[in-house]
Amino acid sequence: QVHLVESGGGLVQAGGSLRLSCAASGRTFSSYVMGWFRQAPGKEREFVSAISRGGTSTNYADSVKGRFTISRDNAKNTLYLQMNSLKPEDTAVYYCAAVLSGPIVNLRTRADEYDYWGQGTQVTVSS
Repeated sequence: QVHLVESGGGLVQAGGSLRLSCAASGRTFSSYVMGWFRQAPGKEREFVSAISRGGTSTNYADSVKGRFTISRDNAKNTLYLQMNSLKPEDTAVYYCAAVLSGPIVNLRTRADEYDYWGQGTQVTVSS
């Protein structure tokens, strides 16, 4: 099992930046594909980005491509999401998620494919 704790959310003006972190417990962090999802009020949870176990493969939702960057530091058991050029429509609770994965790269984009979730961190972008 893995326990996930997000941090780094906050209030920022449009065009600004934030860096989210997700600290994972356990000694097998590198065995998990990691993802970021977000959920705005009244909307379903949506995929933002995912990263492979070793960090060499990534994918992004079209809405954040070119603005957000996912990365991980397996030595520190930490996942990151660098968010630049933020827009009001990026306002949401952001969640990190993990799924135990084999060596073949499979970057899951559906929330129901992930087994472990953090508690979420609020990101609010003002116009």
